[in-house]
Amino acid sequence: MTQPEHDVLKAAQDNLWLHFTRHSSYQKSEVPTIVRGEGSYIYDIHGKRYLDGLAGLFVVQVGHGRGELAEAAAKQAQELAFFPLWSYAHPKAAELAQRLASLTPGDLNRVFFTTSGSEAVESAWKLAKQYYKLIGKPLKHKVISRQIAYHGTTQGALSITGIPAFKQMFEPLVPGSVRVPNTNHYRADETTGVPGMTPEEYGYWAAERVARAIEMEGPDTVAAVFAEPVQNAGGCFPPPPGYWQRLREICDEYDVLLVSDEVICAFGRLGTMFGGEKFDYVPDIITCAKGMTSGYSPIGAMIAHDRLFEPFKNGDEIFAHGYTFGGHPVSAAVALANLDIFEREDLLGHVTRNEPLFRATLEGLKDDLPIVGDVRGSGYFWGIELVKDRDTKETFNAEESERLLRGFLSQALFDAGLYCRADDRGDPVIQLAPPLIAGPQEFEEIGGILRSVLKEAWARL
Repeated sequence: MTQPEHDVLKAAQDNLWLHFTRHSSYQKSEVPTIVRGEGSYIYDIHGKRYLDGLAGLFVVQVGHGRGELAEAAAKQAQELAFFPLWSYAHPKAAELAQRLASLTPGDLNRVFFTTSGSEAVESAWKLAKQYYKLIGKPLKHKVISRQIAYHGTTQGALSITGIPAFKQMFEPLVPGSVRVPNTNHYRADETTGVPGMTPEEYGYWAAERVARAIEMEGPDTVAAVFAEPVQNAGGCFPPPPGYWQRLREICDEYDVLLVSDEVICAFGRLGTMFGGEKFDYVPDIITCAKGMTSGYSPIGAMIAHDRLFEPFKNGDEIFAHGYTFGGHPVSAAVALANLDIFEREDLLGHVTRNEPLFRATLEGLKDDLPIVGDVRGSGYFWGIELVKDRDTKETFNAEESERLLRGFLSQALFDAGLYCRADDRGDPVIQLAPPLIAGPQEFEEIGGILRSVLKEAWARL
């Protein structure tokens, strides 16, 4: 190990506060340190190569090491490195807003830039509250979201998040958030108490829980419903057929805004630019971030329907909300260059064409691995739920989950050359979301590593 490498590892150990991390895990070992990326692969400080099976964090859509994105950032920084969108515009933000509006479903044409997904969700809730006050419905302020759903870490976004363990240390949070069941059809029997529901039946049942929640809270108090096209936390829950259409009907019936939280799902993750195209619905607001620049520079956005902007067009009303770095010129330039790559390389078509093979590779793990209970997802966004008994769907207790996921799987997968996520925010799952440039070769590598590590995990049980 060279002295510079030693210094970096020591700084990571002594000074860096890692996010969502048990630092006790590194008391006797070094912090894994990634220094380089190329295509679908990343390299650690010792030169070892790993397949990036999570696209960083559902972010690096076009892959690592794209020189044209770095060049776009450098060119813009030389021309105009920074200027805020507070009463002023700059060309790249205006161009990016126009381009995003051209890609969204329906009349979602007004783009409010942020620097992250949490900020986009925060912005959407604040807009919903103010919008209803301005149109004479001041009591409408509550939001409905789904169990185990993750919507961010700022106080408002965390309040909407449905993961109790993430919230308890930060109580009291923003009041007015209500939870409903998610779309995990694999667990539908225990969720509903009605065995044997088809996906369509369960989708209708789950959507109707939203209607019942609105009625229980009082329709004159509910402002918005937040839901992801495919729910991330819990392990990639796709919507059952008809679910989003019924949600749209319910929100229209009770005059509630439908917010499609696409921080993960937008920009090709599902094979479409936005979730509405994949699942045939038009929301009132889209929140997005991550893949807009493929992670080469931070940016996010709340994209709102034209009618939500109407109260702000005339008179002295303002949306008294903003971020210093929202719509940053460099990030906007990178986002535009990133979207150019999408078009030039037909990444949406690439994902759509390869989705069946990726799914088949993962579902093939069921053939000889009893620990694999369910494989679910969409596009390049998949979850594998692990079980003790496939026939009964029995899951692991807390001690087993701790020993399996944190004590073995996460490190074993990484050691085997696969960076992905072993997660127990719901039932234990492994999540996979490789860069959108990945294909059959990467799928085969992912499948081989998973098969080997999961076989050992089952033996350890």
